[in-house]
Amino acid sequence: MTPDALVRLVAGRLLQYPDARLHEELPQFEAALTGAAPEPAGLLAEFLAYARVTPELELAAHYSDVFDTRNRRCLYLTWWTDGDTRNRGLSLVRMKRIYRDFGLEFASEELPDFLPVALEFAALHPEAGTLLLEEHRAGLELLRLAVTAADTPYARVLEAVCATLPGPSPETKAEAKALAKRGPKHESVGLSDPLEPFGPGVELPWPTTRLETAERTPA
Repeated sequence: MTPDALVRLVAGRLLQYPDARLHEELPQFEAALTGAAPEPAGLLAEFLAYARVTPELELAAHYSDVFDTRNRRCLYLTWWTDGDTRNRGLSLVRMKRIYRDFGLEFASEELPDFLPVALEFAALHPEAGTLLLEEHRAGLELLRLAVTAADTPYARVLEAVCATLPGPSPETKAEAKALAKRGPKHESVGLSDPLEPFGPGVELPWPTTRLETAERTPA
């Protein structure tokens, strides 16, 4: 697994609701980051140190306070591009099809644009995943800036994610919004005919979201 993929996989787990298992998994995350680049690994290590000394209920309450739409700190990527409009439904369907095109079926109660899901995809398929994250980079960077302004250790996780993308991160909201007007530097992730999914789960270092392998049905 590439250094960026390791960062994305760990960050994706840390950006999920901190359940009781999280503290048990902290040593695994720390071990995984030994293979990551120093800058994002250091950022994630800062958050891991905070999580290690924060009681479970306190961390869960903090997570719920940080990530919501009311304060414009939303973990759902298409919320930043489409808001609560009809277009968002089409964007969600498209993301499901992207996962299927790469042999993965989304099987979760979460929405397919949930950032941890996109990060897991980007870890499994770094090239296509980078393109997908770049398509949503404006929203991702706005989220990073909003979480940073909230003065929370979760900002380190968002900074680590953005550090896996090409080029420097914007320093202001105006610069981040300008990204949306320019659009991604590369072509959008391509789509082919959707696959009919079934089969076992993807082998990962630990369970994260619910991306499962999909197989083509016989012609």
